[in-house]
Amino acid sequence: MKVHRNIFLSNSKLARATWGGLPKSAIRALRTLTEEYGLLISTGDLQFLDGRWYVTHAGLLRIARSKNCRGIRSTLVSRLCDPSAHRWIFRATVYKSLRSRGFVGYGDADPSNTSPLVRGAEMRVAETRAVNRALRKAYGIGLCSVEELGLFSGPSQSVAAPPQSNGHRSSYGSNNGQPRLRDQLCFLIRQYNLDPTLVKAYAADFCGTATLKEASRDLVESFISELATAAKNDRESLLCKLNSYAQPAEVKA
Repeated sequence: MKVHRNIFLSNSKLARATWGGLPKSAIRALRTLTEEYGLLISTGDLQFLDGRWYVTHAGLLRIARSKNCRGIRSTLVSRLCDPSAHRWIFRATVYKSLRSRGFVGYGDADPSNTSPLVRGAEMRVAETRAVNRALRKAYGIGLCSVEELGLFSGPSQSVAAPPQSNGHRSSYGSNNGQPRLRDQLCFLIRQYNLDPTLVKAYAADFCGTATLKEASRDLVESFISELATAAKNDRESLLCKLNSYAQPAEVKA
């Protein structure tokens, strides 16, 4: 119990430092996740997006190891795949014990539901999603996994964001159940260890607005795609670009 308490204190402290003030319900949920599964924020087991906790592939594997999982098998469902369209579907089976009949999960991926960061790797994404679903079934994990969300995928065409009073569509609202653009941007900043202040300044300049909040959703989506591509392909050049938005230090008389 003392170990779980120490882990929870560490988790809650890091959560507040990473995502700011969290509602009490989120903290209670974090305590439960800590005590039941021993998940660690410091190792990337959990993500807090759009007001909800999501488990990661790393977190699910941690749970499987702690429960002495006997094996995981994944198979390509070739009859449902379309290589020319980069569409792949996997079937994964998790065996909790030597006599287990297995818990099955399916995962699919194509360019419409994956990130530009993993373009060309849809097959691997599909397999990861299948394994995640099988693990969640096997160990009764009610949380959706981050990899199943399709973060940074193309903007949804089915539901438009509601208009704001100033005539712009919300730049940070959720869209068709997907994580908010704010969360997507924060995820990129953490992933590539970028300066949030400089990123916001770059975003405002990119969108042609005084602040990022004034930009339309379409512009923010374009910026996130641009930032993701730049961070992946040439992070050093991106850092130089961001540093150009740093305010010069004031010289005291």
